[in-house]
Amino acid sequence: MIELVIATKNEKKLRELKRYLKSVKAHIISLKEISRAPEIREDKSTFKGNAVKKAVTISKFTKGVVLADDSGLCVDALSGEPGVKSARFAGRGKKDHDNNAKLLKLMKAVPAGKRTARFVCAIAVADSGKAVKIIEEHCSGRISDSVRGRHGFGYDPVFLIPKYKKTFGELGLKVKDKMSHRSKALKKARKFLKQYLNHFVI
Repeated sequence: MIELVIATKNEKKLRELKRYLKSVKAHIISLKEISRAPEIREDKSTFKGNAVKKAVTISKFTKGVVLADDSGLCVDALSGEPGVKSARFAGRGKKDHDNNAKLLKLMKAVPAGKRTARFVCAIAVADSGKAVKIIEEHCSGRISDSVRGRHGFGYDPVFLIPKYKKTFGELGLKVKDKMSHRSKALKKARKFLKQYLNHFVI
């Protein structure tokens, strides 16, 4: 069975990606399972740029197929921030609750009508050091006025879906899987991988 590397060490993200890709005929592993894998600095200005850099760099190292994603939150009232810095918005080494606390503090005086935001997910698939597929999807919503719900991770508890008047943190996986930025991108990635990996089958 062909090996598919997911270029992340984030256990929560890895679980979500594996859940979507379980129907792909491949042995899925993470960066934690690759000895001496190169450290990658996510220094590109776009989600696509970071995803491609991660996928291509790790794929050159493994000489195989790698999937990488870069995702984050873009808030209109903050001129698109935290954007590509979403994971380290409150500083390197900080946790999800630190990022959410900083965001809510910055948004405290922003009225409801101007709290629009979107989650963005870019996925890149590389093979032997060359990008073979790039996908980007988004999910629109608003920033809540407080942390709400315990489901998901990252900014899920502060990302409000107007249709339900609840955050992703309150809605849970069943609803999130139907409409999230990552679910949209991963469904396309899954379709591509099923077709692409066929040429490895003897």
